[in-house]
Amino acid sequence: MSLTAIVTVAPYAPFIDEIIKHPMVSGVRLNTAMKIKEKKGELEQVVERLRDKAGEKDLYIDLKCRQLRVKTFGVPPFTEIELTHSISVDTPVTAYFSDGEEYATVLEVEGNKLFMQEGPKRTIGPGESINIPHPSLKVDGYLTDKDKEYIKAGSAAGVHKYMLSFFEQPEDGTELLLLDPKAEPIYKIESPRGLDYVRKNFSGKGRLMAGRGDLFVELSNSESSKPHQIIEAMETILEKDSNAIAASRILTSFSKSYMPSCQDISDVDSLVRMGYRTLMLGDDVCMKRESILSALNLLEGMMENYHRRGYFK
Repeated sequence: MSLTAIVTVAPYAPFIDEIIKHPMVSGVRLNTAMKIKEKKGELEQVVERLRDKAGEKDLYIDLKCRQLRVKTFGVPPFTEIELTHSISVDTPVTAYFSDGEEYATVLEVEGNKLFMQEGPKRTIGPGESINIPHPSLKVDGYLTDKDKEYIKAGSAAGVHKYMLSFFEQPEDGTELLLLDPKAEPIYKIESPRGLDYVRKNFSGKGRLMAGRGDLFVELSNSESSKPHQIIEAMETILEKDSNAIAASRILTSFSKSYMPSCQDISDVDSLVRMGYRTLMLGDDVCMKRESILSALNLLEGMMENYHRRGYFK
């Protein structure tokens, strides 16, 4: 078994064909949080076009599910942030932005609105994710209306591979299978609740993904866990599914420079030695042709070294 990569593609990126042809690429992820034209039938056309470009490689439709995202612009100074989901949570509580690098206090919650004591000192835009890693958090519903539109488009186009964000309980997959009985779900584990599901309830059906972007934020700021537990979490997911995917926070140095950091190379090596054989590159690396090609070329070089040293059997 060798090392492969799943890449995120922007729907209208001019370099899609070149990226898909790269020998390291085994699949393509469509991030449904990305904006597409609003004309009638555009969503279906985007899915069909990416399906055709992917060819024999896999196309995955990444559904947002219960992941909390910003619905409308919030311009500082502001005291209200509107979410894509209605929630309930004990307040005051801390909300985290920008992969945990920014945070603010939520004083009250009403439906899908957060009333803030303060907010990040910048404009908060639609589609941005928010983490509220508190045990009292309850999110209303699972699949979003946009998720359902993409499932319909995917099913019609013969695309049945879906990534389910913040998968936390067996029931989370039921609605997907009702909408597309041929669905092949990948369960993105991105929270302590998701890890509990893996430990206690994962049956081995479906495929697991360690979504390190949100998972690290959730573990780092949860009352019952610490940042270093990300290592145990990665091992647990792999123990339950030897074909699990490691996603996010991979080779992020390429989003700022075409020279990788030593830490990023060591991180990939750690994942490979742990047993992960499929890595998914995130939006930050994949938005520019040069950065994504640099990341793929580095992975190819590392894979050649592993083969030469007899690491892959």
